[in-house]
Amino acid sequence: MQVILLERVAKLGQMGDVVDVKSGYARNFLLPQGKALSASDANIANFEAQKAQLEARNLETRKEAEALAEKLDGQQFVVIRSASDAGSLYGSVTPRDIADVATEDGFSVDRKQVVLTAPIKELGLHKVTVVLHPEVDAEIAINVARSVEEAELQASGKSIQELAAEEEAAAEFEIAELFDDIGSAASEDVDLAETAPATDSAAEEDENRA
Repeated sequence: MQVILLERVAKLGQMGDVVDVKSGYARNFLLPQGKALSASDANIANFEAQKAQLEARNLETRKEAEALAEKLDGQQFVVIRSASDAGSLYGSVTPRDIADVATEDGFSVDRKQVVLTAPIKELGLHKVTVVLHPEVDAEIAINVARSVEEAELQASGKSIQELAAEEEAAAEFEIAELFDDIGSAASEDVDLAETAPATDSAAEEDENRA
């Protein structure tokens, strides 16, 4: 099916291009989203008549998107989720979740603008692309953690594996200290036991002298 593009479409073409696409793609996505029109003579003529207006509108929206991209690009957003010790989420983080946390932080982002090849199902930092305009993208980081404290550690560059290793090392250190304390206490008991008979003997000798 031939369509005329009303805006730039990735991997397809620029505004005004007449391209061949699958009928299902055109009917289910391009046409209802207002990204294209069927390439009939009438539609092509209408496009040419409105081309200057469409280009001006596209330029305006692109400038707005570029302004937002400057603020949004490189931002990091925290999403708190329950997860196993290995870092696997009990559920997933979806485009809607990402749009919600970005909007809560003052950025106007729609879930349809968030590009995920698959839902996020692991703890850690995840790079995500946000399409603000057909010609403008921004890249953000989604920090998925079990707590705010864990998110802060991950933001500092530590992975969930490193955090787990540190916790394990700390636990082992505490156990080692406990055994050291027990060992020290036992040694003190032995020392007391060894000195007690000597004290008794000295007392007996004093009595005998008396």
